[in-house]
Amino acid sequence: MWRPKSPLWRTLLHLLLLQLLWFSPAAAKKDKPEISSYKFDNAPSNFFYFDDSNTVLLHDRDGGVVYRSDNAGRDWEKVDIGKEKAWDLWRHPHDNKKAYIMGKASTHWHTNDQGKTWKDFEIPKARPSLFRAPLAFHAKDSDKVLIHGEVCRIGGLIDCKETTFYTDDGFEKVAKLRENTRGCVFAHATPEFKTGNDDQHDNRIVCVTTGRISFDRREHKLAVSDNFFEDEKEPALDGDRTVQGILNIAVVKGFLVAAARAPHTDELAMYVTDDADTWHRALFPRDSRLKEDAYTVLESTAYSIQVDVMTVEPPNPMGILFTSNSNGTYFTKNIPNTNRNVNGIVDFEKVQGIQGVVLVNVVDNYEEVAGSFGRTEKRLRSQISFDDGREFKDLTVGKKSLHLHSVTEMNNVGRVFSSPAPGIVMGVGNTGDYLKDYEEGDLYISDDAGLTWTQALEEAHKYEFGDQGSILVAIYDEGPTDEIKYSLDHGKKWHRVGLPEGKVRAKALTTTPDSTAMKFFLWGIKGGGSKAEHWVFSIDFEDMHEDKCEKNDFEKWTARVDEDGKATCVMGRKEYYTRRKADADCFIREKGFEEAEPDFETCKCTKEDFECDYNFKKSSDGKECVVDGPLPDPEGACKGDTETYKASSGYRKIPGNGCEGGEDLAKEVERPCKDTLKPIVSGEINTERTAFPAKSFRSYFYLERTESSSGSTKVSKDETVVMRTDKSDVYLSRDHGKSWDQILKGEKIKDIYPHPHFNDVCYFVTTSDVVHYTINRGDTFGKFKAPSEPTRDKALSALSFHADYKDWLIWTGSVDCDTKGDCHNDAWYSTDRGGNWEYLRRFVRKCEFIKEEGRGDKEKLVYCEQFKDEKLNNPLELQSSDNWFANKKTHFENIVDFATMSEFIIVASRDQTDKESLKVDASVDGQTFADALFPSNFNVPVQKAYTVLDSHTHAVFMHVTVGAHKNAEYGSIIKSNSNGTSYVLSLDSVNRNTPGYVDFEKMLGLEGVALVNIVANIEDAEKGDGKKLKSMITHNDGAEWSLLKAPQQDPEGKSYECDTNNVAACSLHLHGYTERRDPRAVFSSPSAVGLMMAVGNVGEYLTEKSEKTSDTFITRDGGIVWNAVKKGNYMWEYGDQGSIIVIVRDTVATDEIFYSLDEGKTWVPFKFSDKKVHVAILSTVPSDNSLNFLLWGQEEDSDSDIVTFNLAFSQIKERQEQCNLDENNPESPDSDYFLWEPKHPMSKSNCLFGHVAQYHRKIPERECYNGRSIQHLHNIAQNCECGRADFECDYNYEPAKDGSCKLVSGLEPPDHSQVCKEDPDRINYFLPTGYRRIPLSTCEGGNELEKYESKAVPCRGHEKEFEESRRGLSGFWIFILAVVLPVGIASAVGYWVWQNWDGKFGRIRLGEQGSAFDADRPWIKYPILAVSGVVAVVAAVPLLVGSLWRWASGLFGGGRRYTTRSSFARGRGDYAVVDEDELLGEDDDEEV
Repeated sequence: MWRPKSPLWRTLLHLLLLQLLWFSPAAAKKDKPEISSYKFDNAPSNFFYFDDSNTVLLHDRDGGVVYRSDNAGRDWEKVDIGKEKAWDLWRHPHDNKKAYIMGKASTHWHTNDQGKTWKDFEIPKARPSLFRAPLAFHAKDSDKVLIHGEVCRIGGLIDCKETTFYTDDGFEKVAKLRENTRGCVFAHATPEFKTGNDDQHDNRIVCVTTGRISFDRREHKLAVSDNFFEDEKEPALDGDRTVQGILNIAVVKGFLVAAARAPHTDELAMYVTDDADTWHRALFPRDSRLKEDAYTVLESTAYSIQVDVMTVEPPNPMGILFTSNSNGTYFTKNIPNTNRNVNGIVDFEKVQGIQGVVLVNVVDNYEEVAGSFGRTEKRLRSQISFDDGREFKDLTVGKKSLHLHSVTEMNNVGRVFSSPAPGIVMGVGNTGDYLKDYEEGDLYISDDAGLTWTQALEEAHKYEFGDQGSILVAIYDEGPTDEIKYSLDHGKKWHRVGLPEGKVRAKALTTTPDSTAMKFFLWGIKGGGSKAEHWVFSIDFEDMHEDKCEKNDFEKWTARVDEDGKATCVMGRKEYYTRRKADADCFIREKGFEEAEPDFETCKCTKEDFECDYNFKKSSDGKECVVDGPLPDPEGACKGDTETYKASSGYRKIPGNGCEGGEDLAKEVERPCKDTLKPIVSGEINTERTAFPAKSFRSYFYLERTESSSGSTKVSKDETVVMRTDKSDVYLSRDHGKSWDQILKGEKIKDIYPHPHFNDVCYFVTTSDVVHYTINRGDTFGKFKAPSEPTRDKALSALSFHADYKDWLIWTGSVDCDTKGDCHNDAWYSTDRGGNWEYLRRFVRKCEFIKEEGRGDKEKLVYCEQFKDEKLNNPLELQSSDNWFANKKTHFENIVDFATMSEFIIVASRDQTDKESLKVDASVDGQTFADALFPSNFNVPVQKAYTVLDSHTHAVFMHVTVGAHKNAEYGSIIKSNSNGTSYVLSLDSVNRNTPGYVDFEKMLGLEGVALVNIVANIEDAEKGDGKKLKSMITHNDGAEWSLLKAPQQDPEGKSYECDTNNVAACSLHLHGYTERRDPRAVFSSPSAVGLMMAVGNVGEYLTEKSEKTSDTFITRDGGIVWNAVKKGNYMWEYGDQGSIIVIVRDTVATDEIFYSLDEGKTWVPFKFSDKKVHVAILSTVPSDNSLNFLLWGQEEDSDSDIVTFNLAFSQIKERQEQCNLDENNPESPDSDYFLWEPKHPMSKSNCLFGHVAQYHRKIPERECYNGRSIQHLHNIAQNCECGRADFECDYNYEPAKDGSCKLVSGLEPPDHSQVCKEDPDRINYFLPTGYRRIPLSTCEGGNELEKYESKAVPCRGHEKEFEESRRGLSGFWIFILAVVLPVGIASAVGYWVWQNWDGKFGRIRLGEQGSAFDADRPWIKYPILAVSGVVAVVAAVPLLVGSLWRWASGLFGGGRRYTTRSSFARGRGDYAVVDEDELLGEDDDEEV
């Protein structure tokens, strides 16, 4: 080989080699980015970068495949998970090495190396939750993960329990955390959150869980554990009280937030903790209320929470932006009229990485939008704040205002305006007066964090930031394009580069989360329809010719500057960034993907660095911190003659604020000792008398503020009452009758309709088509025009309400009544609170919404009773529709009425084979009905009347009239299985009256206790001798009944004439529902657990109710032991959850009441008036949790004015301190409560319904008040062994004299093989034994009578499996399936409803009375009913409206003129609807 020897030749050769090397492909620097493409079969459902890497994962859900690229999308490979399908893909938010693939069943996969390798893990017998995110993460230990799943039975169809699992070792093993959860989080879910003890609470988990014995969401609570729920506690959220009705929880930066909702309101309470130990209720201004689905917790800071609260409802929602103090307890307004969409997304974004800069969109024409119900289009303006929302101003391009499309119109992935690139902000919008359509917008940019803006590109573009802002990439976003654009100088100049696959429609443009990479990821669609192709492009700037930036290429920049351009302070510091100069010809090229970090300079303290201290609040002008109530008395500081003491100035430095020196507003000051004094307590009951110029009260209603209502306090001052007199005047009191104001003057108010599902809402119907309303308990009033006058049928309601949407109404009105046409009812509906009306049906009797609160789907499901062919002489058809009768379904062609119960819909129709008789059908979903099978030994040849009594305890109690002779009516109580279709006999000879009401009453707040009166002399009564009644009680939900054991002594301490040990001849008998003047005067209260009061007598039978023969009695143990209280007839009310009981004479004029502070052991008289008063009603708030009572009546010797007396117990010395309750140690020495365990009187143990339940009860002798509603049920201490009391007789069986269940002669046992037909995978079933378990019972083992001596039988086709394995489901479960699933899929829905439906409850009176909304009130912790009305009647039972009207008119007794409505009864077990439109008074009351 020749080699040059000359030095010159060697030099020339070296130059040639260098030139070749310089221009070779491997070494050449490019002048544009490299773009590669990859085609996918389906649209990506999810994709993301691992932070600080070029690794991307992409999920194709349609194909069930996950792809991985380690070079920013240039090349891809499938992740190997075998034959399984990938259902979801999740990235660990705090570990850039980990990700998770979720399968549809129990197998899932995780990676610890950015997807290079994957390992499967199992969630035992569970699938991922359908209701919430499947994974929840720990911010400090990425090996700890929570998994939300569902464990289902019956082939995964029903009985699904939400169950949370956990791993603490990176999925080496997975264990069950807790069943019946509704979402769980680690306290350390964010890096910013600090617990009270980070080491001790490292494993702290907070869960929303179901109630102890109920799945009702009103019972949902918080549970906290530090050891993965080996044990748990319920935290006190409001003082020392736990809170029920928890909807959700979230960790927001340094705060853990929980939202709670009380029944019968859409207003929420927010509870906040910044240490996972101490919780506070967040306080908002009075005129701003949190509502469900109407607030959004926004991106917040480490020292405050940002919340947007909706003020105008969809379809054009708006809100107000609030910011909290440093511990999240007090919120102040930032800016009103913020723009929201119907999904709760708010146009709000913080500029990333820059403290204090916020962009929002506000509605400029808010007044027009607010009153238009969606008919006026919003005009949006963009605003920016540089001081965390204290002040906002316009965005500007030169002198023009700029408006940008924000978060409510997401057109790309990730953040809308900003990235970690310091100070560079981009957006699509336009200049002018307001924001125009997206397609009319251009791309704008700011490199000073939004202070000034310039146009970057014409027309709308998607955009992304890279290399810490030195690279900006954009792509046309108004249609297909074949190029991208990029800028290297902060958007001043733009370059173009073509896409390799031609024109695509851009769907997403992104890069690494920290915007430090030089590679970008673009997804676009080529073509359309079935030929659409999904392409992913990798855009790589790394090989471009720009060098790495050096020191001179950077500048020191700050976003927060004053008018002179100098840096300003935020949280006590000035913030500086080092960033590349816009005109620098270089790339930052940080190989480690390092983000730009700010430098700080400490500032001197100013007023801005302080906030109001505890017990202080902002003054009305927001300039000072002023005292908020009495200050705490420092121990020993104000003794003797001391006049001042050292205390807080009212300010404290904001936690996390770094200022030093300067002002010290937090320095303690001298305060007068008088500021610590509590108000002087009079020690007496205060009374307030008010007279009204009328002869009678026609109706009154409490609009009670709920526990989650704004401003709710331990002793509420807002106790709103509305009342109507016989002159159609309406009065309102906000303080429980201490003062009254006449409202709606000059209007003839025909009726008052409180919304049965939202306590804040009330409608006032006039005699014309004008309807007035309030949606805030009388703060303000509005009105609308109805489509007709209200119905003239007194038995019907003019308004029907929706359980979930308070503005949805059905109006039933009279038509053609003043013409020659047929006077009839038509129905209309409105979805905007009467703003617009649309026809629903013509010639109806009534129409109602069927959907119950929280119940499944079918929001628009409506039932109508319509006369066939729109002719009044034709039968009534029961029709339904879920699309406003665009389509309809006819369920029955000849019905009498229907009842909507808490768990069932019961329909009474005329039997097609016997037109004189009725039949019953039941539905659990409102769509499918099944025949109700009555006991075969229950022989009622012609069924004339039914009374639906109760359906809360997962079974229907129904009274069937057996004897219908006038004044001798009686019937039998039968009880259904869990879907309301199969009935067994519970008790014979139960008393009812002529209008169809039944002496049946459930005890409120306690499981399974009910009282009835039976007719003991049926034959003689039917001959006209009059009924002889006896009272009976059940303690196990109707399975067994017994007489009430009488007390040994009467109220005067004397023995009774009869032998009280001989219960058969000498027992206690009580006057029941059929004699009650006011349906609201029930025996018990759910807030006073175990207490009942009643009027009656001791003897062989119930005697006439009179002053001479009747006494007043009380029980404190759920009806086992009764004590005599007073001679004569008294009315009673419970206050402060039973810590105060007030009684007053019922039938004679009086000037005094008696009250007890120890559950009726002792009684104290109090004179409330100088004159004798005929008291017609004694009332208090429906929750029985007030210290106020109200007497309604007329003073003796007065024949004109009527009066009310407010009795206020808030000043008595015995109720000045709040009782101490420690949920986690309820019987500690300093506790004011004890745990009470109810029991069955025949049981030696405290087992009832298969478990020992423990209830909080105040120690009667303790001098304190309860305050906030107590969660009375503390715990299910244990499940018990099964016994006879846990079972009732099965279908075709009846109780024998010895208490056993015997097959009815001539009948066959029920066929339990039905379970095999319903579940083809079932292996076996059990033959019937004659017993079925009471649905409420949770007993385990022991004498399981449903299996006792029963034989397991194989299902057909599963004989081999049965022989191979005898370890199938227990006999109990097989039996329950046979009972629960007799009507196929409808029962499956019913079981789901039982677990999930927050349904309406209340007694239903059907037939002549109308329908379904009345007693559904928030104080009913357990929806237990007292008695209902007739489901259906035919001519044999005289239930004409006129006779009922006259019967009802005697409610106040003695023909006096004091009347009240029974409709919308306060509902402590009362009828859901008794008389929707009927007044209790003279027949001519409606003629106004």
